[in-house]
Amino acid sequence: MKLLKSFASAFLMYSRIPMPQVEWKEENRRYALCFFPIIGAVIGAFFLLWRYVCGLLNIGDFLMGAVSAVIPLAVTGGIHMDGFCDVIDANSSCADKEKKLKIMSDPHIGSFAVMWLCVYLILQTALLSEMKKTAVTVAGGYVLSRSLSGLAAVTFKGAKKDGALQSFAKPAHKKVTVSVLILITVLTASAMLMTDIISGGLALFCAIMIFVYYRISAYKNFGGITGDTAGWFLQICEMAVMIAAVMGEKLTEAFL
Repeated sequence: MKLLKSFASAFLMYSRIPMPQVEWKEENRRYALCFFPIIGAVIGAFFLLWRYVCGLLNIGDFLMGAVSAVIPLAVTGGIHMDGFCDVIDANSSCADKEKKLKIMSDPHIGSFAVMWLCVYLILQTALLSEMKKTAVTVAGGYVLSRSLSGLAAVTFKGAKKDGALQSFAKPAHKKVTVSVLILITVLTASAMLMTDIISGGLALFCAIMIFVYYRISAYKNFGGITGDTAGWFLQICEMAVMIAAVMGEKLTEAFL
């Protein structure tokens, strides 16, 4: 029962997929982060299904890419993109750590966040329109980004003692959560490599580099991680996987 409640808690917080309501208490979130990557698997499944439908109906690349870019936002409700925008605004302020944390907690969006949000969505649509054979790598990236984000949540220092991220990180059974997320990361990485060694390898390398940079950047700019920085990391990690997938595909076509 605890596992089911943790499963529901994860989906209620990080997705818009209907779930039975569970009481908001720590014991119901003890294993929630273990199920966080499953939301990525759902996004990946919808992404692959949409591409399959596009092939059946001969839908053009641009429409295929545009809808593919919308799928993660539709499933998650944009919670991670919100964190991405908040971090962009905070870092663009060039203020001290305390001021940056206050900026991130401001519900209003700034001009820098709007500009980079547009850049992100345009680039994402272009990349998803360009890829032909590496869709599985990108689908795996939705799982991988959440596995790494969950690992960071329970192993990195928090910038604040409270907040949305800490409400899941503090009650988490650390040993079990870390073990499960590492297993999911290894299985996802293996599947990405088996599907396409070049694109999958590049994607994994980029994801690891972004993960390392996430820790360095969060500690330097905010004194630790928050729910907003977790969203920022997830979006940047997924973008890096997409870029790597397309680059791997192009390199394969050019030299193999």
